[in-house]
Amino acid sequence: QVQLVESGGGLVQPGGSLRLSCAASVSMFRFNVMGWYRQPPGKPRELVVTKGRYGSPNYVDSAKGRFTIIRNNAANTVDLQMNSLKPEDTAVYYCYANGDSNDYWGQGTQVTVSA
Repeated sequence: QVQLVESGGGLVQPGGSLRLSCAASVSMFRFNVMGWYRQPPGKPRELVVTKGRYGSPNYVDSAKGRFTIIRNNAANTVDLQMNSLKPEDTAVYYCYANGDSNDYWGQGTQVTVSA
């Protein structure tokens, strides 16, 4: 059974950094695409970044230059390094994977950016 477990969320001041981590219960070589989505308060879930096995990541414009996805196939983890955080980055962040014609989601981790 595929499980994705996120960690690393929390409260951070504007301009600060956080690193989210997602651990997969199976080999990440099963997944064609992995990434991160987020759901701000009162809004629908939205893409942050996705990355295939090969090629460049696909970032939402608001994340470009501030967020970095780090996919470690050997460790079965995909991390999201977030720098220069803004209040509008406040959201529940979800790890995502696509493989075997299925979409998989983690349970979510809260990120709050506030002074």
